[in-house]
Amino acid sequence: MYSSLNFRKSSYSANDSACVEVADAPGVSAVRDTQNRDQVTLAFPSKEWRAMVTSARRGV
Repeated sequence: MYSSLNFRKSSYSANDSACVEVADAPGVSAVRDTQNRDQVTLAFPSKEWRAMVTSARRGV
């Protein structure tokens, strides 16, 4: 379902062994494990994803 999205490596990924990739689509942000791309992709409403990223940046 999300295979056609343009995933990018998250800037919060510490190294190659703990990476996630994120892709944006209208109204949705998709997240997957870099090492397991063919497995589960999580999808979050874009508004909720932005709130989580904002909290992470603040260290909340």
